[in-house]
Amino acid sequence: MSSKTTFVEDLQANESVTDYFLVQTKDVRLKKSGEPYLSLVLSDRTGRLDAKMWDDIEGVVDTFGGGSFIKIDGFVRIYRMQPQVTIRKLRLANESEIEIGDYLPHTKKNIDEMFDLLEARVKSFNNQDLKRLIETFLGDADIAERFKRAPAAKSLHHAFIGGLLEHVTSLMHLAEVVGSNYDFIDVELLQTGVILHDLGKIYELDYELSFQYTDEGQLLGHIPIVLRLLDRKCAELPEFPPKLKTLLEHLILSHHGKYEFGSPKLPSFPEALLLHHLDDMDSKLESMRASISTYREEESGWTPYNRSLERSLLNKQRFLSERESTDVFEGTPEATDTLGKTQDSIKSPDDLKAKSPEGQSLFGNQLQSALDTTRSEE
Repeated sequence: MSSKTTFVEDLQANESVTDYFLVQTKDVRLKKSGEPYLSLVLSDRTGRLDAKMWDDIEGVVDTFGGGSFIKIDGFVRIYRMQPQVTIRKLRLANESEIEIGDYLPHTKKNIDEMFDLLEARVKSFNNQDLKRLIETFLGDADIAERFKRAPAAKSLHHAFIGGLLEHVTSLMHLAEVVGSNYDFIDVELLQTGVILHDLGKIYELDYELSFQYTDEGQLLGHIPIVLRLLDRKCAELPEFPPKLKTLLEHLILSHHGKYEFGSPKLPSFPEALLLHHLDDMDSKLESMRASISTYREEESGWTPYNRSLERSLLNKQRFLSERESTDVFEGTPEATDTLGKTQDSIKSPDDLKAKSPEGQSLFGNQLQSALDTTRSEE
C-alpha cells in the first residue's frame, strides 16, 4: 500500500509538506558564505518540484542520489511563480514505502487501444514490403513491451509512460490527414517513417524508476540504435528492396530537420521533410500543453520562460476569462487618438473614412500630402 498522500499538484504556498518524492537531480552547491547546500529537483506522477536544503546537509548528502526515493519535511513557498520547497529534514525512503505508480507520469490514453490501432493501420498497408517490415517490429515481444511503456523524451515532450506510443499514434493520424492533401506524398512510406523515427528511444531511455538515459543511450543515441534495429529486421526479410531500405534510413537520419538540431542529414525528399515538420509540430504542441497545464497561476497568465521553446507561454483560457478593462473605450477625456478625437466619437469603421472633396479617405489625403512634400524637396 502506498505511503504517499501529497502530490506536487496538491502543494500550496506557505504550507508544510511531509511526504515522499523521487529525486530527479541532485546538486551540491555553495552559498555566498562558502557553505554547501543541496539543490534538488523532485517529482511524482503529477509534476516536478524545485527543492533546496540550506542547512545541516552533512549527515544526508551521501545517503541518496539521483533516482532515489526520499521522504522530506519542508515548507512550500513561491519562487519565480513556481512552488519551491525548503527542506528541513530528509531521509532515504524504504522500499516498502514506495508504490512506483505514484512517481512516474502516465499517458491518460489507453495503451492497448493505441497499440491495436497502430497494428490495424499497418495491416491495411498496400505496400507489402513496408507491411511485413513493420509487422516484424511490432511482433517482436521485447520491442512491443518497451514500445508500450517508453516515454518519447526524458523531459522535453511526451515525457510519461506511454508517451512514445501516444506521440507515434498522433503522428500517424497527422500523416494520414496532411499526407493525403498532397498527391505526390506516399502516405505509407511516411507512416513507416513515423513508426521508426524515434523507436530507438525504447533502448535509449531507462523508464523503470525514473526517466534517465541508459549507457547505450548516452553512447549512441536513438538514431544509431534504430538504424541498427532496422538492419537486423531487414536481414530477416532477404527480399526487402535495398533502395526502399535506404529511403527509410534517410527518414530516420533526417527527422530532426537541421544540423543544429542533431540531424545527421537534411530532409531530401518530400516524405522526409513532412515527417520532420509533423514531428516538430507534435512535440512542440505537447511541450506547450504540458508547460501551461502544470503552471501555477497565482500572479500571471504567462508561464515562466520555457527553455526548450525559448519563450514564455500564455494560458489563453485565463487570458480570455480575465475581466477586460474598458476605460479607454468608454469615451473618457483621457481616451483620445492622435487627431484629438475621443475614442467614443468613432462610432464605426466608416467614421475613419471621412471623404475629401476629391473622394479620398483621410489616410489617403495624409499619404498624398506626404508624397507631394517629398516631391517638392527633390
